[in-house]
Amino acid sequence: MLKSLLVKDYMTADPLAFKPEMDVLTAVHQLLEHRLTGAPVVDGEGKLVGFFSEKDGLKVALNASYYEQPGGPVGQHMTVQVKTLSDTSSMADAVELFVAHHYHCYPVVADGRLVGQLSRTDALKALEKLW
Repeated sequence: MLKSLLVKDYMTADPLAFKPEMDVLTAVHQLLEHRLTGAPVVDGEGKLVGFFSEKDGLKVALNASYYEQPGGPVGQHMTVQVKTLSDTSSMADAVELFVAHHYHCYPVVADGRLVGQLSRTDALKALEKLW
């Protein structure tokens, strides 16, 4: 039954997203403000180019603390190899990814462009509807 549910029906549409040139401190502030563990990074056309997570922010903070290196733009600190979901993926496929990997959320793409984000909480909401 979980195979019949689609990611696009449970994802957060229009998620918080960063631009590569955004300052890291601004991005960290927005993650904290929105209580998110990370957010996609998109270019001017909405194409996914990376993901900036709390962990990336912590690395920047550590470097600033030990090596007195400035933050810089998100594009210098983001993860470039990003696992994604298609908006037409089944929730069963999404749940399998959550179980197999440590990620808290996945960007959702359609035709290479960001259309949403699916979190573990979103996946649990889908499961709850089945029960």
